Amino acid sequence: MRGTATYKVSYGRYPIVVIDTQDNHDEVVDRRGGLDRREIEKTESDLNRRRGPGRRRSDFLRAAEEGEMTPGQFQFLMAINAFKQANDRSFPTWTDVLEVVRKLGYRKTQKSEFDLGPTVDDWTERPDADAF
Repeated sequence: MRGTATYKVSYGRYPIVVIDTQDNHDEVVDRRGGLDRREIEKTESDLNRRRGPGRRRSDFLRAAEEGEMTPGQFQFLMAINAFKQANDRSFPTWTDVLEVVRKLGYRKTQKSEFDLGPTVDDWTERPDADAF
């Protein structure tokens, strides 16, 4: 029968015979659907860190990417590692990261520099607020 192929596949102990009856293996499928991202109007965001033509890395980013850390970066890295070891977690959640940041003493005492849109309320707290 044209278009029928038989494959023998082993999963664990027992081989499984798979019979493929579809006759579409020579067709090319265009999987690009929807909008082309190059045609979408670009909006500037404070969160866009990608470099494009004419955009240079700051000294802060360049040093961090080359392995040179500021004392604050090193303290954060060590605090995250200590949290992971103490809680036996390889990948902390964002809530865990926020907990570590607050336990390091950071508080939201100023308005955000990011424009997160109208759905996010910007707030501040006292410098001596509890961690949680």
